[in-house]
Amino acid sequence: MARKPAHAPGELRELILREATLLIEERGLSGLSAREIAKRISYSPGTIYNAFQNLDDVILTIEARVLDQLDERLRQVSASHDGQSFALNMALAYLRFTQENKNLWNLLFEHYLDASKAPAWYQEKLDGLMANIERALVPSMPGASQDDIQRAARVLWAGVHGITSLASADKLANVSNDAAQILIRDLVATYEAGLQSRENLLAKVG
Repeated sequence: MARKPAHAPGELRELILREATLLIEERGLSGLSAREIAKRISYSPGTIYNAFQNLDDVILTIEARVLDQLDERLRQVSASHDGQSFALNMALAYLRFTQENKNLWNLLFEHYLDASKAPAWYQEKLDGLMANIERALVPSMPGASQDDIQRAARVLWAGVHGITSLASADKLANVSNDAAQILIRDLVATYEAGLQSRENLLAKVG
């Protein structure tokens, strides 16, 4: 029989989130369940649903914190006078974060939630992450429209994300013998050079 609640509602939520986060770090998303969380905090599984709407609510709250941590990491990257080094430092910071928080980072892409059911704040956090990449590309795209910068940021992120995903899954060796850091350096340098050439060409043709 579960013991009587010994925590205030806010404390209980934090306790649930802490143990759920530890479970994901240890076992990945597949190892997370309301029953296992309840076992760890010595409450009944029903207590989880008193504190959260459902397990998706627990997971989304953890995802929000992971996104906040990643956003903070990217914001710490200092802009330099060289746009390429700024974008590269941003990409390498992203790679380091994924390597340090493997299962939590994978959670963002393993957890499926219908886009129509995702809370508005979730998309806002994703947009905030993209804004970090956009500001890293601005030095290489003088005079570019905001739409062009947004699209370029998403293309670059998709490439960096692909490399980090392969590295995270220990499958990078299937496509290259080089380390993820080297591939990311090549990707960013080539992409930045392409953007600069594009902007120079557009400037010449008016």
